[in-house]
Amino acid sequence: MSTTETAPPGARTEASKGARIADWADGRLGIYSFHSLIRKVFPDHWSFMVGEIALYSFIVLLLTGVWLTLFFDPSMAETVYEGSYAPLHGTRMSQAYASTLDISFDVRGGLLIRQLHHWSALVMIAALCVHTMRHFFTGSFRKPREMNWLIGFVILVLVILEGFLGYSLPDDLLSGTGLRIAQGVTLAIPVVGTYLSMFLFGGEFPGDDVIQRFYGLHILLLPGIIVALVTVHLILVFYHKHTQFRGPGRTERNVVGQPLMPNYAAKAGGFFFLVTGFLALLAGIAQINPVWTYGPYRADQISQGSQPDWYMGFLEGTLRAMPPWEFVLWGHTVNLGVLIPAVVVPTLMATVLALWPFLEAWVTKDTEEHHLLDRPRDHPTRTAFGCAFISLYLVLFFGGANDVLAERFHLSLNAVTWSVRVGFFVVPVLTYIVTRRICLGLQRRDRDKLLHGRETGRIRRLPHGEFVEVHEPLDRGTQYALLSRQDYRPLPAPAPEQDGVPNPNHRKEVLRHRLSRWLYGGQIAKPTREELTHAEHDEHTAGQLERGPDVH
Repeated sequence: MSTTETAPPGARTEASKGARIADWADGRLGIYSFHSLIRKVFPDHWSFMVGEIALYSFIVLLLTGVWLTLFFDPSMAETVYEGSYAPLHGTRMSQAYASTLDISFDVRGGLLIRQLHHWSALVMIAALCVHTMRHFFTGSFRKPREMNWLIGFVILVLVILEGFLGYSLPDDLLSGTGLRIAQGVTLAIPVVGTYLSMFLFGGEFPGDDVIQRFYGLHILLLPGIIVALVTVHLILVFYHKHTQFRGPGRTERNVVGQPLMPNYAAKAGGFFFLVTGFLALLAGIAQINPVWTYGPYRADQISQGSQPDWYMGFLEGTLRAMPPWEFVLWGHTVNLGVLIPAVVVPTLMATVLALWPFLEAWVTKDTEEHHLLDRPRDHPTRTAFGCAFISLYLVLFFGGANDVLAERFHLSLNAVTWSVRVGFFVVPVLTYIVTRRICLGLQRRDRDKLLHGRETGRIRRLPHGEFVEVHEPLDRGTQYALLSRQDYRPLPAPAPEQDGVPNPNHRKEVLRHRLSRWLYGGQIAKPTREELTHAEHDEHTAGQLERGPDVH
């Protein structure tokens, strides 16, 4: 038999070694104050993982980018290639292109790392686009997250620019063609275009400094800005707390989910390795950007069927679809065939997307904080507008491949181009109308489910001979989620005057009222408590009348 001795009250005991180390670290780092941080709760939903895919791809980009800088030579000095790739032996090329070939064929694992870097960039941009769409369609950009929306939008723009710069560094024929288009777009900007072109290229195209300048931007300036913005973005996510979809126990004041440590951290760590493994698999089995097949860039050559990376496809499509309009103003040629598709249209698209949270808040006079998300069907106009925006992007994206589509499907290039021109105006309008009707239909179906229950597919015959389908009531969790959605209503029409005094802001309020009717008009209201009670009574009465076997 053993006994346990305990220290008498007030006696001093020596702290363990681990406790002493923790106390030492806390005195210098304040780690004990992180307790509330590590217990922060994150909700469980598959859509929240899209942002993690972008973050983990960015980490892979940084790691592979550091490795590539050890072997890449960003020089445009001319050299004669004598490397392992025999078809290009004796070809004059830049040091940048020669070092890219050396990485691909002479450095152990170089081609794998190159392709891993490129695939990570494509996946990151795709994940950021889907992540942005998730925030837009669920309304998570509303107060207090408007600034975080802007930060995320700037990150998306910078990552696309970073991808274009990295794509241009090998100085192959395909990337050089893209640089030539970029220089033409820069020249089309009125007044300052010539100066911007000289600044970027260090003289007339192609110049001798563009690769070195793009290299510095690609490995230092833009990654540093992106890392800083991602850090601020994540800090604001922690500060504002995570959004969540409506459901039992979920309110505007709490978050239902799992804590950061150890649950969420373990899941995130495992997901990081899954993403990294998938990117490595792509890099190992899916060839991308085989620069050796294009050859070095020459200003007098271009390859047929050349296509940019997918995220620049819409810009290529606008350029190919726009008619070659131009005019002379005060002795200067204004090239609308480049200015409108490559500068005006992308700027308008980006401006609308960036300012949407502020436009919606101004139209609706919504000043409340929102931590519960909308389902896309709950906000038909916003969802329809977002789908129309995506359809416009896709029309321009396919327009950038008009020559490839014409060749592969044996179509007229002129017919494909005109289809893109017409689709630019028609497809977004049709998409908007169809999407909005679908959302309203889904709202009606939700209302019908709340009133009459879920269809079971079982047919039963009533005593008087009528056949009816048996309905089952929804579970409480689904009922709560459907009933807790927010009913949006347009603003009331403003009065032209009040107490005989004219309203000085009448025109502005009329505009806001009309926009709110466009944004919120025609929505299907949730059932009232009286309607639900009446429906339950009718279902109970019908259930008492049911007799006889089911008819299948």
